[in-house]
Amino acid sequence: MQSKEIHHRSIKLGVSSCLLGEKSRYNSGHKRNAYIADILGQYFQFVAICPELEVGMDVPREPVRLMGAFNNPKLIGVKTGTDWTERMNKYARRRVSKADLKDISGYILKEKSPSCGGDRVKVYGHKGTSRQNGVGLFAAALMKRFPYLPMEEEGRLEDAAVLENFITRIFAYNRLQQLHKQPFSRQRMTDIHTAHKYLLLAHHPEKYRQLSYLTEDVKNYLPTEFKEKYQTLFMQILMYKATVKKNVIVLQRMAGCLKNKISVKERQDLASAIEKYHRELVQLKVPLTLIRNLAEKYEIAALQSQVYLNPHPQELLLRNLK
Repeated sequence: MQSKEIHHRSIKLGVSSCLLGEKSRYNSGHKRNAYIADILGQYFQFVAICPELEVGMDVPREPVRLMGAFNNPKLIGVKTGTDWTERMNKYARRRVSKADLKDISGYILKEKSPSCGGDRVKVYGHKGTSRQNGVGLFAAALMKRFPYLPMEEEGRLEDAAVLENFITRIFAYNRLQQLHKQPFSRQRMTDIHTAHKYLLLAHHPEKYRQLSYLTEDVKNYLPTEFKEKYQTLFMQILMYKATVKKNVIVLQRMAGCLKNKISVKERQDLASAIEKYHRELVQLKVPLTLIRNLAEKYEIAALQSQVYLNPHPQELLLRNLK
C-alpha cells in the first residue's frame, strides 16, 4: 500500500537489535519480537543497535549487570567482575551523537537489559540484593541526548493502549522534525498546532491551552527558544493517556463543527455512535469513521486537516480499542 511505502522510506525507528532476531545476546541467542520485526517493519526503517556488541563484548560472553547506587550504577561482569562502566559510558555518549540516530523518530528498548533497559532494570548491591529501579547505561545516554524522543520497552508494547500512544507519538514527533528542517515560520507553526488541536485536546486539555497561549505569543520568542518550548510541551501532552471521557468531549466538539452541514439523520447517527462509544459498546474507530466520512462528504476543511482523525496508518488497526 502507498501509505506503507511512504512511511517505510521516511521514518526511522531505533531498536535493540536482538528484538529483530540478531543473535547478539550474551548466550548467542536473540529475543526476536514478531510484531516489531514483521508488522512495524513494514512502516519504519529500523536503526538496529546492540551496545554490548558495539562496545567490544563478544558473543557468547559472560552476562553483565548493574551494581552499586541506582542513580549511578556500574556495569560489571557477573563472573569475572570486569568493569565495563567507563567504556560503555564513553561509547554511549559517542554513539547517540552519530548521524544514523540524528533523524530517528522513536526507539524501542530491550526491557531489563543493563545496557538498553529504559526502566525497572535490576541494580545489585554488594551483598547480592537487588532493586528493580535502574536504567541501562546506553538507554540513559539516549534519554539525555533526546529528551523528547518517544521511547518504550518492547514488553510494554504488549499493552494495546501503550502501543497506540507510542505510535501516535512517533508520527507526531516526526511531523515536528520535518517542520524544524524548514526555515522558521510563524504561519507553519500555527498550521501544525491547528492540525493537532483535537489530538492534543484528547490527551490533556489544560496543557493544550498552555500550548495555544505559547503559540499566540510566538512573536515574543527567538525561533530556537520557541521551538524548544513548543516541542517540550507538545510531547509532554502526548505522554498523557487519551481516555474515553476526553475522547468523547473531542468527538462532541467535532460533531459540533458538522451540525449545521449534515442531515438530521446523519446528526442522529453520529450522536448515537458517540454515545455508544461513551458507554464502551463500540470502539473509537466507529464515531471517528463517521466523522471522517462526513467531513469528506461535506468538505469541512477544518476537520479534514485534523491529525486526530488519522494520527497513524489505519492499516495498523491501533484504534480498534474501546
